[in-house]
Amino acid sequence: MADRIRARLESALDGAEVTVIDDSARHAGHAGANEAGESHFNVRVRAPAFAGQGRVARHRLVNGLLADEFGKGLHALQLTLLAPGE
Repeated sequence: MADRIRARLESALDGAEVTVIDDSARHAGHAGANEAGESHFNVRVRAPAFAGQGRVARHRLVNGLLADEFGKGLHALQLTLLAPGE
């Protein structure tokens, strides 16, 4: 799933620098955690598309791009979303 998340964000956000870390092991036993992992991710994106956008707009954009992954077992994202120069 990490590879799909990275590919989707890089494809949709031209020039994006994307880092995806599977953080599922830290959430074992929590609600929504999948025993097999790949349910919680820490995602960092620096992209020109975020320039001039506020935090909420950036989060909405990324969550919209990954909406189908929530139906495939993704439970939570920790997002760090930056424009170039931030």
